[in-house]
Amino acid sequence: MTSHNVEAPARATGFNLFGRKIEAGLLLLSALVLLAAIVALELSQGNELTGNIFVVTGGYLITFLVAHLVMLWKAPEADQVLLPVAAMLNGLGLLIIYRLDLATGLSLANSQMMWTVIGVVLMLLVLVFLKDHRSLQDYSYILGLAGLVLNALPIVWPTSMNADANVWISIGPFSIQPAEFAKIMLLLFFAMLLVNKRRLFTVAGKRVMGLQFPRVRDLGPILLVWGLALVISAAQNDFGPALLLFGTVLGMLFMATGRSSWLVIGLGLAAIGAVGVYQISDKIQARVSNFIDPIANYDGNGFQLSQALFGMSWGGITGTGLGEGYPQQIPVAHSDFILAAIGEELGLFGLAAVLILYAIFVSRGFTTALLVRDSYGKLVASGLALTIAIQVFVVTGGVSRLMPMTGLTTPFLAHGGSSLLANYVLLALILRISDVAHKPKEAQQ
Repeated sequence: MTSHNVEAPARATGFNLFGRKIEAGLLLLSALVLLAAIVALELSQGNELTGNIFVVTGGYLITFLVAHLVMLWKAPEADQVLLPVAAMLNGLGLLIIYRLDLATGLSLANSQMMWTVIGVVLMLLVLVFLKDHRSLQDYSYILGLAGLVLNALPIVWPTSMNADANVWISIGPFSIQPAEFAKIMLLLFFAMLLVNKRRLFTVAGKRVMGLQFPRVRDLGPILLVWGLALVISAAQNDFGPALLLFGTVLGMLFMATGRSSWLVIGLGLAAIGAVGVYQISDKIQARVSNFIDPIANYDGNGFQLSQALFGMSWGGITGTGLGEGYPQQIPVAHSDFILAAIGEELGLFGLAAVLILYAIFVSRGFTTALLVRDSYGKLVASGLALTIAIQVFVVTGGVSRLMPMTGLTTPFLAHGGSSLLANYVLLALILRISDVAHKPKEAQQ
């Protein structure tokens, strides 16, 4: 990736109780929106206001207040919008899960609040102990090996989960999806590899139709990732995590070299891999069949997608209103299809607002990549932002029948501990890079 000499203004560092006012204001606004929405929801259902409301909203406010104070202490120069955007998405997820709890009698909002607290604590621990993102380069090979082990762990680890994809492991009463953490570790490894071997990927090769293609012997790294993705897909009967890993590494490779030929090669390999996985996986075949015509499989595997499409169609532009729809009729609406629940009750406007929040998050991540001066930081920040972008695109495409479902979760929004914890670690890494990027040039040496 080409280095950008963008000079960030020098600012006073250290703890300043009155610093980061934008972040503080946005976090307070997100807490007020969550409180007002939950109160309105309870009143619209004719329910009395109970202490459970304040368990969720109070826990949310205290959690992010503590996060803000630690940011003042440990990352005073970091981007002031990233944390509030993640908090707002997290709050919207809590709201929709709370709404589904009212309809189903479950208490998933409380568990989601618990995972939110743990996730934010994990984010703060990363910020406290990781002084400089560049120190991660010294552990790149260990991180890469750990990422491979975590990816393969569900294949050999017994689980109590009754799922159609072998992506979970059970530890006592908890179930964990190791691939959520593995994607970050592997991204850090490939960022180091691309920085150290950059010349390898830009050497001359054959020119075909205006594109400069690399030599065959220089295709090793991308072929390795492609083969790894195929093995993961076949062994775990799931194409989503492999697609996310391959897409992110391919995007990082393009950003590191600026060569469109890598995209052509990558898309070709992705197409070959997709056809190969389709041939051996009944699950993938069923998902493609549901994508083509979910109504034809309404009484079977197409029921979930059909219900989601019916709900979003009923919601239309403005939605049915919070608490006025039937999103609980969509199986696993709190997780895989939380965007469909939002589309039904908040309409196209609500879905567009959520996607805009993701667009802001991704754009701030790429801005961080432009501001930081070292190549490793640029690739890590842009790779992490790209991971979120790909994940949101794939999930939104699956829910809206733009593409087959992949089983990926909606970052910060959907119910699930593994996803939430991993995404807060991802956020911490971007915030650390952003803090370094905004410091004076001499402080980055």
